[in-house]
Amino acid sequence: MNILKIAFKELTGMFIDDGALALLSLLLVLGVGFAVKSGLMGPMAGAALLIAGCLAILAESVTRAARRKVRR
Repeated sequence: MNILKIAFKELTGMFIDDGALALLSLLLVLGVGFAVKSGLMGPMAGAALLIAGCLAILAESVTRAARRKVRR
């Protein structure tokens, strides 16, 4: 039974390694999707915001992970 718990943790860890990364990405997509659908911004501006936002979220996540690794 213990092996199943370990396998499940590893499987979920492949998709959700960093909870903040997943949450921020989801919020970004929801926010931009709402803004584009409601007409607050055009589709091209929404695409640019998604790209810039995803890159910023990824950079923050990598920086945080690097700081954690250095502390060890």
